[in-house]
Amino acid sequence: MSRKAAVVALTALAPISWGSTYFVTTEFLPPDRPLFTGLMRALPAGLLLLALTRKLPRGAWWWKSAVLGALNIGAFFPLLFLAAYRLPGGVAAVVGSVGPLFVVGLAALLLGEKPTVRTLLTAVAAAFGVSLVVLKAGAAFDTVGVLAGLLSSLSMSAGVVFTKRWGRPEGVGALALTGWQLTAGGLVILPIAFLVEGAPPALTGTNLAGYAYLAFGNTAISYFLWFRGIERLSASSATLLGPLSPITAAIIGWAALGQALGAVQLLGMTIAFGATLAGQLSPRTAKRAEPAVEAGTDPTSFSSTEENRQEVSMDLEGSGVRR
Repeated sequence: MSRKAAVVALTALAPISWGSTYFVTTEFLPPDRPLFTGLMRALPAGLLLLALTRKLPRGAWWWKSAVLGALNIGAFFPLLFLAAYRLPGGVAAVVGSVGPLFVVGLAALLLGEKPTVRTLLTAVAAAFGVSLVVLKAGAAFDTVGVLAGLLSSLSMSAGVVFTKRWGRPEGVGALALTGWQLTAGGLVILPIAFLVEGAPPALTGTNLAGYAYLAFGNTAISYFLWFRGIERLSASSATLLGPLSPITAAIIGWAALGQALGAVQLLGMTIAFGATLAGQLSPRTAKRAEPAVEAGTDPTSFSSTEENRQEVSMDLEGSGVRR
């Protein structure tokens, strides 16, 4: 297995893990507490990583961590949940699936990653495949819900691009940077959760087990893999792994909840998975067209699509949107 294939495989574990969120939320957690769930996912995971790494931001990284945490977690979660409550799950998932197109545009503007026809077609195919998997006949649209869904997708997309653009400070690992972002994002959600949902609910052992999985496996480890992958892949390649989340959610729904998978859903899975694979292919001329590196310059740039070493998801489910 090549180095890039290994990076793609590890990064893909993040959206695959996020695809289990809907099942865990519906089967293990108290109902109607999405913001509290977002808080319990982000803040404990962030504090744990801070304790493990024992590193705090310095200088400009205080505000950079706050911005990344707000984009990837703090703003993304509430907007996503607002869309989920105002829209049927399938509609919310389809609205969120435009994320790769946002990333392509932002990456061209901020990273110098020139969009290709193949990249644009792949992003459109991914969104179309997701729509076949999750969209139901007669689904209703709500203006506020659609706007919230688009803003949540834009927030996540901007988080991906700025994570790529800023990388991480010298001497700081991806684990520490993940902890900074999760902590900052959790602190953004904290007052919103208490203002909107009130005091925390009484929790059972089953609830605590569900929250433990979401905080540590589904968030701490998954976001570490996600941010680590972003620094090694192009922004568009990373975000085109997102369709693995609704595919995983649909498979879990079929296997564990008895939800039907018809021919249309299977076709959508095939298209979305094919788009995901196509998004990881490198242009044939990438190596041939690589310019010579001048003496004294850094051969690794933020626009590199494979060897860059400078460092949420889309997370879409078939029956609901959670992350």
